[in-house]
Amino acid sequence: MSANLERLIRGRQWLDAGFAVLGAAMVVLCLGTLGILIADLVRDAAPHLRPEFLNSFPSRRPEDAGIKSALVGTLLVCLVTAVVALPLGVAAGVYLEEYARKNRLTAAIEVNIANLAGVPSIVWGLMALGLLVYKLHMGRSILTAGLTLSFLVLPVIIVATRESVRAIPQVLREGSYALGATRWQTVSRVVIPSSMGGILTGSILAMSRAVGETAPLITIGALSYIAFLPPAPITSAPPFVSFEWLESAFTVLPIQLFNWVSRPDPRFIENAAATGVVLVGMTLSMNAVAIVLRYRLRKKYTT
Repeated sequence: MSANLERLIRGRQWLDAGFAVLGAAMVVLCLGTLGILIADLVRDAAPHLRPEFLNSFPSRRPEDAGIKSALVGTLLVCLVTAVVALPLGVAAGVYLEEYARKNRLTAAIEVNIANLAGVPSIVWGLMALGLLVYKLHMGRSILTAGLTLSFLVLPVIIVATRESVRAIPQVLREGSYALGATRWQTVSRVVIPSSMGGILTGSILAMSRAVGETAPLITIGALSYIAFLPPAPITSAPPFVSFEWLESAFTVLPIQLFNWVSRPDPRFIENAAATGVVLVGMTLSMNAVAIVLRYRLRKKYTT
């Protein structure tokens, strides 16, 4: 019996070792493939990665074409998305986890939010087209695009917030109550600061998803060629702030990339590769910020 048990243990050890080797090989294969694709993209984009490319408008001549309008449009659309989605998503997640009663209605809401987080982006685009463009007559503007992407990332932010808040040990809440703190004081001064790392990570990852979305913006009427910028949000005359840019037509980097890829001239393919490098750089930068913030906040609240 002892010999059989020893053989069984040795077999399990070999099985664990084989699984570890297989997993490591798959990781190397995936990262190697990704590295080759990115290297090929950078090689094609290298001739166009210069300041003039970022500061020029699209053009019919590939050597003069740039991504200025698409880059500004992407930043403005993401600004509207962040202003709308982040406060609502975090507030909804905290409310559902800390204040809402655990009953059938709450359970139904939680299930629906989890399902909405996996809805394809084109569905959100069709919903925004029918509601915002046709029913509310908001036009095909930066505001409409920002609200559309807000609908898209809001369930993701809510789920991330709930998971981060749920991970806080109950003993911290009980200790706060024992010291005489109210529920709001406990939530605002103990729970939210302790879970801020996970909340920021989920929010930034949701925003990085919004940066690369194309289907919902095409659905609501984003333009593929714009040679102008929206009105400036800051003016020299009182009240010094203008919201006219919210009603401006727009384009974004993924749509500009798609437009150049569909051109027959191979030089536009190089422009598309350069746009892809900028887009990947923006996404990786946001992910890096999320990792750094999570590390620093975890270190702050665990020491």
